[in-house]
Amino acid sequence: MDTEQIQIRYSKLAEDACCLSCGSALDYSKPKPGEVCADLGSGRGTDVLRLAEEVGETGFVYGIDVSEGMIRKAEKNAEKLGVNNVKFVRSELEDIKIDSEKVDLIISNCTINHASDKYKVWSEIKRILKKSVGRFVVSDIYATDEVPEEYKKDPQAVAECWAGATTKEEYMDTLVKVGFKDIEIIEESAPYDKGQIKVVSFTVAGRRACCG
Repeated sequence: MDTEQIQIRYSKLAEDACCLSCGSALDYSKPKPGEVCADLGSGRGTDVLRLAEEVGETGFVYGIDVSEGMIRKAEKNAEKLGVNNVKFVRSELEDIKIDSEKVDLIISNCTINHASDKYKVWSEIKRILKKSVGRFVVSDIYATDEVPEEYKKDPQAVAECWAGATTKEEYMDTLVKVGFKDIEIIEESAPYDKGQIKVVSFTVAGRRACCG
């Protein structure tokens, strides 16, 4: 399944009752009044709207999603609730349409594992975070072994959010190479079966350093 097919699938799902998110990044993120936040893979905007309430009128929240259908749904939800301190942006995670050093807090739920170039995604996360104070809380999935090639483009595996999973070692190594500090795993599930492998749901947090 190529990127265009995934976008079409997600746009259709935006009108269904299906929930694409996994994890609980927002629950651990501790947004503060006045902060600028971003949700990567924001879907219908549920977490964006919750963040907007937490940061208040002096804060602002960006919802980033690749799917036009999800963006439209999120905008309608924000309008319906009268939430004005949000903006939903259609953007690839490898090229996030937010200015550099703009964001205090980034959250994401089960989205980054879909990206083909995860190093570039994490480099973009670092770019848009403010130096020293910018932080992330990300819920995602890693695989205990390399995902077999036959599953990497399988529609069902993609929909279940594990087709693009890397190993824990590779995931954490990417964070270190990009240049994050204070990296910690907040929670981690027991391994569970997916296809011929096992995967783990986890939540990881970190901070952008003051330099670089």
